[in-house]
Amino acid sequence: MKHAPGKKSIVSGENLERLKQRLQEPLGFHSYSEIQQWLENELGLTIAYKTVYQLVRYSLGAKLKVPRPKSTKQHPESLSHFKKNFL
Repeated sequence: MKHAPGKKSIVSGENLERLKQRLQEPLGFHSYSEIQQWLENELGLTIAYKTVYQLVRYSLGAKLKVPRPKSTKQHPESLSHFKKNFL
């Protein structure tokens, strides 16, 4: 059977390794737009947002973990009370 060669990846080789290392850092990235800017500034690659998302999320299997914001009005005591009595 013949197989179509397909399109080569825009980010490959050493550039892909640099992106993997940057994603594994504790600070990492806060958004896919930030990754897109990093790729343009550091590697000189102009890539669409959708392509960056698919590369990071599906090809590399990484997720951007950003905690939800907490209210400044929230009392620490009520939070611990809620956790104790929730279930």
